[in-house]
Amino acid sequence: MWPPVGAESGPVVPAGVLIVTGASRGIGAACARVAAQAGYRVVVNYHRSRDAALNVVAAITKAGGQAVAMGADVSQQAEVTRLFAETDRVFGPVTALINNAGIGGAILPVEQHTETTLNELFFTNTYACILCAGAAVRRMSPRFGGTGGVIVNISSAAARLGGLPGMAVYAASKGAIDSFTLGLAHEVGKEGIRVLGIRPGMIATDILEAIGGRDLMERVAPSIPLGRVGQPQEIAQAALWLLSPAASYLHGTTIDVSGGR
Repeated sequence: MWPPVGAESGPVVPAGVLIVTGASRGIGAACARVAAQAGYRVVVNYHRSRDAALNVVAAITKAGGQAVAMGADVSQQAEVTRLFAETDRVFGPVTALINNAGIGGAILPVEQHTETTLNELFFTNTYACILCAGAAVRRMSPRFGGTGGVIVNISSAAARLGGLPGMAVYAASKGAIDSFTLGLAHEVGKEGIRVLGIRPGMIATDILEAIGGRDLMERVAPSIPLGRVGQPQEIAQAALWLLSPAASYLHGTTIDVSGGR
């Protein structure tokens, strides 16, 4: 996984240093591309999908942006430490973080879940977010020599709706993110760190393939007030706005980007 691959320079004036976790595809990849267009130097984090991450980096650099792919399992403390230290070395301390890494996990009724399936979901969806946020605070907070920053946590409409059948535990892992977003905002707001969340609704990404893919989207779309599922780019644009000075008085807030669902 190490060292990072694909670091390039371009003509874009940097807006800061951004890590996007789970950025090799879907919402994370869209966030990385949109942020690079806005001038961020972007770390495209991936766990297993190195080639997909390199494709994201290639698209960014072709468009004149700056990006690097860094492999790390962000559910593990040691890997998070390495990811942020390598970002320090390549681009400098992180000024923005999008906690996007997540999985759908096992689709099971609650009585069939085990310690193994629970660990998989909560380590990836919840622990990773908290570990990365902690590493970011150690760079953003004036207590550690930082000058502030923004953290955006990607939750899910499932946190509010309870999830689709067999996904109550997934919903719980995302509900924890909503609580964490608010609690962390209370902790670090006076240190110049804004903390925000996004609850995506049904978005056309790989995570839906395990639970029905296109057939599921076609069944659910009529129940969405806008009449369609969302696209990763639509979540990315919301995330970029939250990172920007245009959202400077938003803090501790999780917004729904769900077509009204």
